[in-house]
Amino acid sequence: MTEPLADARDLARWSATLAAIARTGLGFTDNLYERERFEEILQVAGDIKAAAEATEEAVETQRETDHFVQEWLENVGEGVPGYVTPKVAIGAVVGNDDGEILLVQRADSGIWLYPTGWADVGYSASEIAVKEVEEETGIECEPVRLLSVIDGQRMGFSRFAMYLLLFYCRATGGELRPHPLETSDVGWYGPAGLPEATAGAQWWGPLAFAAINGEEPPTTFDPPRDPIWRT
Repeated sequence: MTEPLADARDLARWSATLAAIARTGLGFTDNLYERERFEEILQVAGDIKAAAEATEEAVETQRETDHFVQEWLENVGEGVPGYVTPKVAIGAVVGNDDGEILLVQRADSGIWLYPTGWADVGYSASEIAVKEVEEETGIECEPVRLLSVIDGQRMGFSRFAMYLLLFYCRATGGELRPHPLETSDVGWYGPAGLPEATAGAQWWGPLAFAAINGEEPPTTFDPPRDPIWRT
């Protein structure tokens, strides 16, 4: 059986890349003809994004395309502020003296994961890690080192361009206290007793527990593709 040339993940990545190129171009040019061409690229990117989300009806597909294009156009800046880059999320693997990891259950999905949050302007990445842990769990911690830099789209858990910076942190105090809106539950778990609905532990679990147990694994990152895509 012939393998498909592209799947939904590829389509989403291509759409996001095209939209980023077009929006960055719109942010740097005043040329009317160039702006028309960049806006046409946004239309194509919107078609691809709608296809990636498997919209069934042709009318609905056009409606979805128009929505995506309008949203992209509303977020075009001028010059450097208009240069489109991936969003940044921060994750925190927090360990205690018993070799356990701190996990939260997301209120919106019921999924268990280490504390995460979007990077806020005015904070360093490690400050975001400390802040998110305390807000989501009530636990105080100190960042020890950066474990991994992850391309969310390549990992398949993001439909838009996103980098995740994953820190290892050591618990220093506080008491377990779920956030009233963001988390349904929080707790400490060992490697053999993770909740059934824990997300992605097959890739982050070994790295996380190695750090918690005192090892110093090197920082991981997505290796360059060969050849690098669209060089």
